Order: sequence, then C-alpha cells, then structure tokens
Amino acid sequence: MEYSIVQVVLVFLVTFIAAIDQFNFLESLYQPIVMGLVIGLILGDVRTGLVVGGTYQLMTIGNMPIGGAQPPNAVVGGIMACVLAISLKLDANIAVATAIPFSLLGQYGVTLIFTLMSPLMGKADQYAAEANPKGIERINYFAMALLGLVFGAVVTLFFIGGATMGQAVVDAIPTWLSDGLSAAGGMMRFVGFAILLKFMMNRDMWGFYFLGFGLALVVSTNEVLATPALLILALIGFGIAYWDFQQQTELKGAAQEFDGGEEDGI
Repeated sequence: MEYSIVQVVLVFLVTFIAAIDQFNFLESLYQPIVMGLVIGLILGDVRTGLVVGGTYQLMTIGNMPIGGAQPPNAVVGGIMACVLAISLKLDANIAVATAIPFSLLGQYGVTLIFTLMSPLMGKADQYAAEANPKGIERINYFAMALLGLVFGAVVTLFFIGGATMGQAVVDAIPTWLSDGLSAAGGMMRFVGFAILLKFMMNRDMWGFYFLGFGLALVVSTNEVLATPALLILALIGFGIAYWDFQQQTELKGAAQEFDGGEEDGI
C-alpha cells in the first residue's frame, strides 16, 4: 500500500514527540494504545490502530524500565506494530509479534543514547556549579532531540522499507555490538538501584529492603503464585507502606496534641 509524503512526515513527527514524551514529557502520549489511535488516524484505519495498540499495550504492561535497564521499547514497537498491521493488512497478534525486532532496535537505541550522554553529566555538574542553567538546558534539549531523531528515523525508515528490511537490519547487527549493549543494559539496572538506594535508604528502611527480597523468593518458588508475583508483591508493599503512613500520621498527631497540652498547662 502506498502512502503520501504527508503521512510519512506525520508518522516521523508523532514518533519524535512520543520518544521525547517517554522520558521527558511523561504525559503517557507514548503509550501504545494512544499511539495506535494516532497512527490509525494518520494511515486511515482507526479501528486497526486501536486494536493493535490495545494488544501491544497488554503485552508491555509488565515491561517497566527499572533503574537504567531498558526493556524492548514500547514506542518503536507499538508504532511499528500499527504501521505493519495497517500497511500489510496483518492480524493484530501477528503484527505485534512482527514488531518485536523493531522494539529491540529501540531498546538498543535507548541504551546507546544513555551511554553517549553519560560523559555529559559531568558537564552538567559543571554548569550547575557555575550557576549556568542555560548550559544545562542545552544538554537536555540535545538529548531530547537526539532521542527523537533516532526513534523517528528508525520508524520512518522501516515504514517505507517494510518488515523484511527491519529484520535484515536486526540480523546484520554484529554479535559483539548486541552483546555489548545487552551487557551495558544489564549493568545499568544495578547502577540504577544503587542510585535509588543512595537517596532513599536509611536505617529505618533496611528491614523492608530485606523483607522484600524474602517475600520475592517465597512467592516465586510457588508455581501458582509465580506468574502474578509482581502484582502480589506490589499489593503487599502498598499495604505495608499504607500501614506505616497511618502509624506515622497518628504518632505525629499525638505528639502535636501532647505539645499543645503542655503549652496550655504552661
């Protein structure tokens, strides 16, 4: 199916904005179900766009970037799934499976961009010490533009070239490069956790930290509980956090009442 230059440009612009939204705007515009509607409108098949976007959304619910580790990218994968489904008249499930190589390209692209931007963080610290917000803004805008251009170029190129070209590019990636990016992504998750612990952990939190690991081991060893393990642990964590919040609120309220009574007595 042939598409006009206007549609190609619109797909590029939508991908550019979605790529930036995923890490900067945080308005959830990049979510596959939203992109499915937008791509469907651009390519003239809203129904297929919504079906494919919803299908891809369900597949990516559990794919969350933890720390610096990146899962297969939902922006590139979701948009390409809709493009392939509409342009090649594919079934929604087939289109989602066909788009997996593209999501892997997006994953590699994000990891590569994060790696390239790492040395600039020292420059950002220098700008902060010099009270130079304009310099920090330039670094942020450069990173946003680079991410948007990479994602937009990948989607537009394969929108024109089709799924065969996308698989060929994935297969052509050298083993040393894919292994290196995978290793970098694997290390980044531990760096991410270390950064989170540095800012969040104190002596009162270590008990919950080890409790979480213990619960994860207990739940994951049970075949029935292994599949919904993440949801179970999230509910347990929320319950503990809510209980702790109530206790802290009550203690603070009691302390204020006690202080107020002492002042009245004085």
